[in-house]
Formats: sequence, structure tokens, C-alpha cells
Amino acid sequence: MRGGSLTPDVVFLDVRMPKLDGLEVLRLIQEENLTSAPVIVISAFGDSSKMIEAMRLGAYDYITKPLDLDEIVAILHRAAEQRRLSRAAEAARSLKESESGDEIAAPHNRFEMLGTSRAMRDIFKQIGRLAATDATVLVSGESGTGKELVARAIHNHSARSQKPFVAVNCGALPENLIETELFGHERGAFTGAERQKKGRFELAHTGTLFLDEVGELTPGAQVKLLRALQERRFERVGGTETVSVDVRVIAASNRDIKQEVDEKRFREDLYYRLSVIEISLPPLRARLADVPQLVDYFLERAATRHALSPKVLSDEAMRLLVTYDFPGNVRELENMIERAVITAGAPVEVLSSAHLFGDGAQAISNEARINQSFLNLPFKEAVAALERELIRRALEASGGNRAEAARRLGINRRLLYSKLEEHDLH
Repeated sequence: MRGGSLTPDVVFLDVRMPKLDGLEVLRLIQEENLTSAPVIVISAFGDSSKMIEAMRLGAYDYITKPLDLDEIVAILHRAAEQRRLSRAAEAARSLKESESGDEIAAPHNRFEMLGTSRAMRDIFKQIGRLAATDATVLVSGESGTGKELVARAIHNHSARSQKPFVAVNCGALPENLIETELFGHERGAFTGAERQKKGRFELAHTGTLFLDEVGELTPGAQVKLLRALQERRFERVGGTETVSVDVRVIAASNRDIKQEVDEKRFREDLYYRLSVIEISLPPLRARLADVPQLVDYFLERAATRHALSPKVLSDEAMRLLVTYDFPGNVRELENMIERAVITAGAPVEVLSSAHLFGDGAQAISNEARINQSFLNLPFKEAVAALERELIRRALEASGGNRAEAARRLGINRRLLYSKLEEHDLH
């Protein structure tokens, strides 16, 4: 391609090819500067690790089979437009000598994320793009959605992958220990400080610091964290020596930090410092298509961990799972599967709905039938019926408190009142 007449506008690469796989070809394209045309990677598998790596290596997009022709045409048009706009820059770059980069370390797979839904494919692509940068990231999402897995994936696919990944749960730190946990202390700084201790920032030097539940930090701790993020240096508690660090920070919270800022519970300047890029993780109920893959993984892991015979789910049990709303998200599903595998006992090979939901199996089954009934309605009626059911559940969960129900639904009270009238809910 280099030095020849072939100048493609867009390149399509399949991951599985006879001699080199698509990612190796993509790596060669980048390292040898073979073309600046947008590269679209195609695969029959929604493998999160490969998807993240492809985006990190500079792929324009990653699509999975079976292919959707309309989606391909739309992506092709966008990619071709990008190519048209970059031709002038490409001409200037071609005058320079091609530079070969260092061999890229293979990503770690210990924390591979699972999911083939469109929502998760978009998350994997975003992780891949971010891994190629050093930007500070804020990961938001409900408890149990896998925020730490996102942070680890970004780290493991980044240039810092061989350096420390240090995680700290800000919500679990007593207020009087937050500063010393983050920044360390000198010997004699306080009663019981018998030796110098390095804080999490120092331990993460040259690597990644993951601040989980950052929304739980006290106002005083927020001030100190802001200064450390701005200056990348600090003093240990009880010390005068300034410690400088090179750390990538990834923060996470199950709270809406922007709302916390609006309600004066979180510093606005710290929020903007943390959320250079924000990733919003979908709850499991918004990606139920991923449940079967997650179930297979958790079944195998639980059986292996507890040295038990392999288990499978009955068709009825799987049908219930793919209609359940999972208030505890992926963590709840994992716990549910592990508990069922353990309590079913060695002779049982097929797990039923009773193994998963216990005495509540019938109620869950009834709710699943209600959810399924929405699918049998015309579109507008189904949307209205689902909207009514969501409002009813929010009111029930909030004990009839309309302000709390609006908060749970993520809408303002005026809209809630309008919907109550529309659906005749009082």
C-alpha cells in the first residue's frame, strides 16, 4: 500500500483472517503509517477486550456480525466524510518519515467485561478511545453496574498497564482518616503514627488511582483532593516535604454528581476537574440482552470456585431473568447465580426459578408476564402502559411521596404531576 497507487477512503478489517488477525493488521497500519483512512473492524464476536483494543489502536468503529446493512452504510458515510476532511492533513504528514512505535503490550484479560448489547458495545468503544489518552475520567452508574471494571479496563489497555492500579473506596473511609489514606503521613504526625506511611496517591505513582464513591467525600477532603489534582503534588500529614506524583485519576460514583453540585453538596470546581470525560454505565435492566452471556459466565465461575458440578438454567428460569428489572444490577445477578449453584446441591444439574428466586418465584413470574404483555401492545399503547407502571412503582417505593417519586424517576415534579393526570393516578 505504501508507495503504491492504492489510497483507500475507508478500510474494513475482519478480526479473523488467515495469516494476521485484524488487530495485528490495524497495529501495522498505525505503526507503519500505511494509511490514514478510517479503519472499521468487523467481528463475529462482541469480545470486550478486542473491541477496547481496536478502539485504542485508532479504529474508527467496531461492528459485530450479523451485519446490519443500514448501520454499515451510515458508518461508511461518516467515515468517508472524515477521510475527505483529513486529506489535506494527510498530504502534509506524508512528507514526514514514518515513525514506528514501540511494541504495544497485550492487554490483561483478568477483568474482561461482558456484554454484546449495543449499550455495552458503545461503552467498550469509549473505553478504547480513552485508554489511548491520559484524561481524567468520571464513571457514573448505579451500584453493581461494574464501575471498577471500567476503571480497570481503561488502565489495562493504557500505556500505564504495567504500573500500579490502586483503588480506594472513599465512602468506606472514616472522616478523620481520609487525608492520611489519600496522602499518607509522617512518623509522629498523630498518636499512633509510629512510622511514615505512603498514601494512595504515592502508591499509584506512574499508574492509575481509582477513587470509588467519590461523591461521599467530605467538603474538607474535597478541597484537598482538588489541590492534589490541580498541582499533582501534596504534603503528607504532619510533613513539610512536597511529594510530586504522576497519576492518572479515574473517579466513580453511584450518585448524580452534577445534581450534588447543584444542591451544594459537591464542589463545582472539583466536579469539572474529575469529569474531563464522563462514562455513564447503563443499569442491567437497560441491557437485558446481556443476561444470558452473564449467566453462563457466573454459572461456570461459581461451579469452579466451589468445586461443584456444572449447572445450567431451565428455560423458565432464563425467561424470568431476561424480564426481571435487577435493582441490584450485575452484582445482584452474580449473587443470585452463586447462591443457586451452592444451595441446589451436587445432584441437581438444572436450576429452576425456585432456585433463583426462592419463595418469590411466583411473584417474579407474574411480574414477568406483565412485562411481556407490553410487547403485545401497539407501540404507543405499550409506551403509555409502561410509563404508567413505572410511575405507579415509583410512588409505591416512595410511600406516596411525589417529590421522592420524581427523584427516583429522574424527572421534575411538574412533569410528574402532568403524568399523574394523564394516566389518572392519584
